[in-house]
Amino acid sequence: MKITWYGHSCFLLENSSGKKLLTDPFDPSIGYSAISDSVDIVTISHHHYDHDCTDYLKGTPKIIDSLVKCNLNGFSIQGIPCYHDKFKGLKRGKNIAYIYECDNIRICHLGDLGHLPNEEFYSYLQDIDALLIPIGGNFTIDGTEAAEISKRIKSHIIIPMHYKTQSLLLPIEGAEKFISAMGNVSKLNSNFTEISSSVSEINKVLLLNCK
Repeated sequence: MKITWYGHSCFLLENSSGKKLLTDPFDPSIGYSAISDSVDIVTISHHHYDHDCTDYLKGTPKIIDSLVKCNLNGFSIQGIPCYHDKFKGLKRGKNIAYIYECDNIRICHLGDLGHLPNEEFYSYLQDIDALLIPIGGNFTIDGTEAAEISKRIKSHIIIPMHYKTQSLLLPIEGAEKFISAMGNVSKLNSNFTEISSSVSEINKVLLLNCK
């Protein structure tokens, strides 16, 4: 499975059959270049402009923005209900975390998770190979909370998202707090990585470089 980070919460997942799933495409006004790929599936965790911009995509991908449980183009997709804040959605609304299974790999994208999960939520997150987790605070959990959640889930690979970079214009924190709390971090010079079902490490943090 190839995972490419375009910045913020937007990832491209490409399976062994060449099918492509895009997560949370952003409006380019946040500072990153518009996503103009041709993809098969788009999942949207919530309808804010930095997570649901499909205007620039080519073709007619299948849009998923609800609590589905389905199989499409070789991807098994399940939406899990949660919130964008610590007040059960009263401040920023609901959020959907997605679990994708493909090529014997299990990936979780937490969207704009804004609170520490309860036991029911954790029960869905078993045997995760790659965890895509927001760490920037302000609008989501911060680096300290993200580290607590990551250590509880114990995925093989962790890829942080939704944090301040040189390009991003939104007022959120950088990756430093999360890195300090987690350790075991590898900074990559590229914006993609490839993972397989044979990965054996636990809580290995990969910092991708989206430029």
